[in-house]
Amino acid sequence: MSTMPTMPIGITLSALAAVLFVAPPLAPTARAQDTGMPIGHAIPMKDETAAPAPDPSRERSSDTGLFVARIDSAVEPIEINRLHRWTLHVDGADGEPVLGAAIAIDGGMPMHDHGLPTAPRVTEELGAGDYRVEGMKFQMPGHWTVTFTIAADGGEDQVTFDLML
Repeated sequence: MSTMPTMPIGITLSALAAVLFVAPPLAPTARAQDTGMPIGHAIPMKDETAAPAPDPSRERSSDTGLFVARIDSAVEPIEINRLHRWTLHVDGADGEPVLGAAIAIDGGMPMHDHGLPTAPRVTEELGAGDYRVEGMKFQMPGHWTVTFTIAADGGEDQVTFDLML
């Protein structure tokens, strides 16, 4: 003999649903009131695992310190939906300009998990550690990263720039 669940006398399924799904909100806690947020809004929680805030500086050391790189865009401020020409300047750790480097470029939007819409590349070494980068484009506002992999003088390292567009 199978047993079916039973409801207490006087409670119908529709009454139970009304209690479960139409119950009034709980009274706000002191914590919610202390945030200054309107009652009934969620309290933002700090994400302890969040990445550090993007650093928009245009000059920085490479990951292991082999190089110091600087980017300059021919278009300022950097615009979306427009091709850009940049100059990448590369010095060694000793402060001397890096000549004859092989440079690869990658990037994207970390929060959207997609890359650049174009394939930017170095088109010319300008001398004195300067390299012309063409084909840089960003198709939407937000946080972008651009990573240069630099190989010169027997060493290779990467430098990543954060852009907030």
